[in-house]
Amino acid sequence: MNILLIHGLGRTPLSMWPVSKALQAAGHTTELFGYTTVIQSFDDIAQRLRDHLQSLSSEGPYGIVSHSMGGVLTRAALADATFPLPAHVVMLAPPIQSPLSGRLAHRLPPFRWFAGQSVDNLASRDFYTRLPALSCPYTLVAGTLGPVGAWSPFDNVPNDLIVGLEEVKMQPGDKVVTVAALHSFIMNNAKVQNVTVQAFAKE
Repeated sequence: MNILLIHGLGRTPLSMWPVSKALQAAGHTTELFGYTTVIQSFDDIAQRLRDHLQSLSSEGPYGIVSHSMGGVLTRAALADATFPLPAHVVMLAPPIQSPLSGRLAHRLPPFRWFAGQSVDNLASRDFYTRLPALSCPYTLVAGTLGPVGAWSPFDNVPNDLIVGLEEVKMQPGDKVVTVAALHSFIMNNAKVQNVTVQAFAKE
């Protein structure tokens, strides 16, 4: 199967190489999708991703692996899609709800300059209200190595330092695969790579 990998905010396509390598070893064809929020708006990136997915879908069944902001872009790109949907989407540490960290980061001028419209969206509950859930099979993966306790902004909720466990659920009954990993490096976790490969083995 052709599988497109989409990195997170502040990372590069190369950050997804560990998962890409695992998928290739399992017999899949992989491709890395890149973007930069400093010079591209969220809407422009999402449209470019939509165009790419439409082209990819014309070649047969395909899948997506996203990390963090890559998952938000995936949902936006697939909204009201007129082309075939992915056979499966694996979302690593996705901020499915407006994340607390995004709302905090939005207050920082340097981060607003760096992330532009993307961080505006992360901090906007209205944006998330308008962003449809995926209507294709998906797997949610969350890290749990973030701090908890009275001094943590997440209180006692498991988190990966950036996203809390409850923030990765698309539907109330969603099952989330948890791994001992931090947000920015979750793709390097062996369990994550195995879960990703197994998700596409079912398709």
